[in-house]
Amino acid sequence: MTADPTEARRAGRGVRTHLFLLAGQRPGQTHAAALTNAHHYGRAAELTGFDGVWIAEHHFITYGVCPSAVTFAAHLLGATRSIEVGTAACILSNRHPVALGEEAAVLHELSGGRFRLGVGRGGPWVDLEVFGTGLDRFHEGFAESLELLTRWLSGQPTVGGNSRFPFRPVPVVPRPTGRLPVWVAATSAGTVDLAARHGLPLLLGLHADLPEKAELLDRYARTAVSHGHDLTGIDHASAHLAQVAETDEAAAQAVGAGLLPLLAGVGEYVRLDGAPAGQRDPADYVRHLIDIHPVGSPRRCRQAVARAAALPGVRHLLFMVEAVGGREPTLDNIERLATTVLDLAPRRAPPASAMRRTSSPSVVRTAGPRSG
Repeated sequence: MTADPTEARRAGRGVRTHLFLLAGQRPGQTHAAALTNAHHYGRAAELTGFDGVWIAEHHFITYGVCPSAVTFAAHLLGATRSIEVGTAACILSNRHPVALGEEAAVLHELSGGRFRLGVGRGGPWVDLEVFGTGLDRFHEGFAESLELLTRWLSGQPTVGGNSRFPFRPVPVVPRPTGRLPVWVAATSAGTVDLAARHGLPLLLGLHADLPEKAELLDRYARTAVSHGHDLTGIDHASAHLAQVAETDEAAAQAVGAGLLPLLAGVGEYVRLDGAPAGQRDPADYVRHLIDIHPVGSPRRCRQAVARAAALPGVRHLLFMVEAVGGREPTLDNIERLATTVLDLAPRRAPPASAMRRTSSPSVVRTAGPRSG
């Protein structure tokens, strides 16, 4: 197996590196501060040489206080010049697929093609009640929602509805000049099969280890080929927790202390049936994440990233860097990940006028060489 992700890129794998941002609220922190910090991390990603940033979407919980990944992406696209910005993922069960498709097309055009749309089914949460879509959209409607969304973004001049969303054919405005890619967040075999039938790339989450992800990717490949899709043009994405420190022990200790308060927000999910959200033991879950992800010294992280880069069909690695919490420690982690693990080349800062339009230049640090 390749020992270093940069060698994997030289070998032609073309693995691209991104940040995955939760914008979670820490104890004693405001929602605005959580969002502002995440925005700073996105801008730091551009300066330190990452290829992109993907933002999570959650409703009514503090684990992630961004309820519209599209809105966050639009703001970050306006504050950056070169990176891709994606959603990981928009909850399709809460949205009309045409409305989401229109927003995606606008961002694609205004950003010069830098926007990336990831969608997910979501869960049986109170969101479905608040937005009026209901459990049926969650249990039965995802396939038809995805079908309509992909047709809207296919480049066709007009699109009509389907059985769940019946409407007469209407013009697609703005119309993409070609098919826009859509990533599908998948944890179950059924969702993998659905994405594979459409030839849509997967967005694999943090909780699964590499063998589990490899199994899903293998299932995807078999199903996609059986439906006539060429796998060489399908670029999957895989999310991983990343924390770099001088030693493995220091990184594990920092994640153990910092991630537990963030995970407490997961327990705030409210199910429509009133049952508990079913969160696993937080301490066990943190230990599981430390074991399976690039958490440790630069050497351990490089090895873990190389293994992740070897997943079949994965061309995008998304790194969750906010586990420890705090702006300065997180910026330091981004810098260490870029320089000591991924060997990224820093970019020059945007013009001063662009920096003034977003916030004070002093909060964004450029990456410098570090040892370790």
